[in-house]
Amino acid sequence: MDVRRADERYPGGDRSAGIESRHAFSFGPHYDPDNLRFGALIACNEERLAPGAGFDEHPHSHTEIVTWVVEGELTHRDSAGHETLVRAGDVQRLGSAGGVRHVERNDGPVPLTFVQMWLAPREPGGDPSYEIVRGIADSTPYAVPGAGAMLHVRRLAAGERTAVPDGAYLYVHVVRGSVRLDGEVLEAGDAARITDAKEVEAVAVTAAELLLWEMS
Repeated sequence: MDVRRADERYPGGDRSAGIESRHAFSFGPHYDPDNLRFGALIACNEERLAPGAGFDEHPHSHTEIVTWVVEGELTHRDSAGHETLVRAGDVQRLGSAGGVRHVERNDGPVPLTFVQMWLAPREPGGDPSYEIVRGIADSTPYAVPGAGAMLHVRRLAAGERTAVPDGAYLYVHVVRGSVRLDGEVLEAGDAARITDAKEVEAVAVTAAELLLWEMS
């Protein structure tokens, strides 16, 4: 198990524009040849947008983009005609396929925090796709078949235990709270990369929210 702490993330964004980013993998001007991906996962970005701030229209291709809002509301618009408000508890997926452009903004009155995760598809190209699941229930898996991945959302009370799925590649991101994972305590913003996971258990030290990626 490879634990990566929140303060090890590469800082990005533009604070003068109200954008603060923290990257778990090699990203943009920060190139780390030893940290390009884990399984299908090629980015796990913590984004904070001040009211009125956002990312103007920009392109993506050959990437499955999954977004999880922590606080606030995210305004999403894309060139395929989707316009959506994404709220805490919603899972949004944009399959950029052969190419799509989108805008992401905080049009609300309070700060916005979200986690955005990019996955490499098994096959490039195709037509863009979009999906949003409102208020996904705890322990309900969300499949991204194009990337051979499954997202599990767990919300735990203090002292509660949960099994981590067995798999070739497991990525655990702590959204909030504190958990003990295979003897290591992980705090908000920390992540663990587990290869050939088997019979791993997470125990909540405090009330906690976890995003777990199960990848083949």
